Amino acid sequence: MIILGLDPGLGCTGWGVIAAEGNRLSHIANGQIRTDPKAALPARLLALHAALGDMLAAHRPDAAAVEEVFVNDNPQSTLKLGQARGVVLLAAAGLGIAVGEYAPRLVKKAVVGTGGADKAQVHAMVSRLLPGVKIAGADAADALAVAITHAHHLASARALGRTAA
Repeated sequence: MIILGLDPGLGCTGWGVIAAEGNRLSHIANGQIRTDPKAALPARLLALHAALGDMLAAHRPDAAAVEEVFVNDNPQSTLKLGQARGVVLLAAAGLGIAVGEYAPRLVKKAVVGTGGADKAQVHAMVSRLLPGVKIAGADAADALAVAITHAHHLASARALGRTAA
């Protein structure tokens, strides 16, 4: 199964694609989509959508997962993040891809073992779980962590489904 993880942001959206075969995970690709901070909001959202469309067409994931929005002290920043997140959800859903959503603390706990992990710890664990990966940046590392979390949750759901049958 090919899983896409997304860490949405208006300025920079991280993405990571992994393959999950049972409990084995392997890296396929990762990157960051940046929008021009000088452009108007609609143009930035459109650029994000277009870049996501290209990436989705190139990797054709079977499933996707997105990090949930956290609330900033600045309401404007939270609103812009929510709009970028909406574009991310729309891009995946528009292709019929099921999307899981995970709180940042849950992602950190699933990958590092503690919900209070910092970005460096997440990056280090993603590198350990996906040996040889060259991570494009902090947002891409977070996106790969979201994909790993989704892979673990899907594997758990399958295991529970088998024991119940």
